[in-house]
Amino acid sequence: MPAAPRQPTLYIPHGGGPCFFMDWNPPGTWDRMADFLRGLLATLPARPRAILVVSGHWLAPRFTVGTAAAPTLIYDYHGFPRHTYRLTFPARGEPTLGATVARLLAGAGLPAAQDAARGWDHGVFIPLMLVAPDADIPVLQLSLRGDLDAQAHLDAGRALAPLRDDGVLIVGSGMSFHNMRGYGDARFGPVSDRFDAWLGAAVEAAPGVRATRLAAWSEAPDARLAHPPRAEEHLLPLMVAAGAAPAGAGRRIFSDRVMETTVSAFRFD
Repeated sequence: MPAAPRQPTLYIPHGGGPCFFMDWNPPGTWDRMADFLRGLLATLPARPRAILVVSGHWLAPRFTVGTAAAPTLIYDYHGFPRHTYRLTFPARGEPTLGATVARLLAGAGLPAAQDAARGWDHGVFIPLMLVAPDADIPVLQLSLRGDLDAQAHLDAGRALAPLRDDGVLIVGSGMSFHNMRGYGDARFGPVSDRFDAWLGAAVEAAPGVRATRLAAWSEAPDARLAHPPRAEEHLLPLMVAAGAAPAGAGRRIFSDRVMETTVSAFRFD
């Protein structure tokens, strides 16, 4: 049998809470993002055998991988309509692959833990309900490291790069702009634009330059307005996705104006 084609890595926006499963005013607020997520599988070179998601909603003292065989859902959003707390996503976990993830990280000098009890937070199941609505692809989640060190997350991605040749799709799930006070405020439109322009240029730079720039992301124009101090957990999944494609080209694959701010997605081949 021929080897499976190498999977790219992705950094995707997961929206706000259960946003794709609600009515919004103004109508259509999240429609373009939802359509983008629904079309993602069709852009891949092959159907992934598993999806590894790094979500901005799980921080742990060390990198930790979920190894539950049948993970529950964590409805970690508040104040939304009752039906959004009954959403389901019955994909199965992948404990064996989780153990491999922990081993690869440890082998790269990044101590890693396994958690067989934790379920999937909304940074995992909300976008995947659109990406893989049949829930027929195994899914596992990797935490961020609580110190939010950008270089460590680039290094973690590099350690996990071999999984791509085994049919595993590595997905960073966050938001490229994540200042909660900025959403809906027109004054933050130019702020998000400047940071987004810098981020796109950094992603599209030669791989070595890209890694250096991303490691120093907080020095970018308006970086701390786009991601306030100690709130960059929605950007760090990008570092894992970029690190897992150490020699591959990066490019923007989606951008939209949402709640007065620019939000983008990126792919690394």
